[in-house]
Amino acid sequence: MKALTLICTFFCITTTVFSQDCSKYFPMDEGTKFQITVYDKKDKVSGIMDYVVKEVSGNTATMFYEMHDEKGKMMTSSEYGVTCTNDGVTIDFSSIMSPEILGQYEDMEVEMSGTDLLYPNNLSVGQPLPDADVQMTVKMPPLNMKMNMNFFNRKVEGNESVTTTAGTFDCYVITYDSEAKMGFKMTSSNKLWLSEGFGMVKSETYNKKGALIGKSVLTSFEK
Repeated sequence: MKALTLICTFFCITTTVFSQDCSKYFPMDEGTKFQITVYDKKDKVSGIMDYVVKEVSGNTATMFYEMHDEKGKMMTSSEYGVTCTNDGVTIDFSSIMSPEILGQYEDMEVEMSGTDLLYPNNLSVGQPLPDADVQMTVKMPPLNMKMNMNFFNRKVEGNESVTTTAGTFDCYVITYDSEAKMGFKMTSSNKLWLSEGFGMVKSETYNKKGALIGKSVLTSFEK
């Protein structure tokens, strides 16, 4: 369940930084830094993710991140691409997969395929958003291990104001469902608060009974 929470958290976080020319909701200035703190269902810190816009070239930005546990020990680090298109912003589908999971297989051959995340240039209440998915195969001869992640029923539900240690933000509220298949199936429902100029401010993940199982919060932002 912790892995699923981190996967959904990372899915939300990847929407945080985009080009001003692509969408008014997300900044993408080289050197921009922000921090997301992840909490468990008891509101205790379970991880901290530090992000930086490493490089911007043409219509593509490279995002670098480091993930630390609650004691400050680095768990993993990596990078992924964000690209501007005529339809909005697309994010490399491999970024959907949790850093915690990817870190377990860094010395193995991993193949990925899927559908890039798409966020339109403009959002409005009631607007449906495209589904996203990723399929990962880890080659461990003589067997291969397969994992699938699907994000669906994405929709802009409304507007809310959110206050964190990083400030107070006017947000669009986006909801979606997720399903993970890793030998067994895990499902959850999710809620994301998205602010103009800052991206993700908060996200929450719930189990199939509607109970909160984890959340993530924007705790610092620096241009």
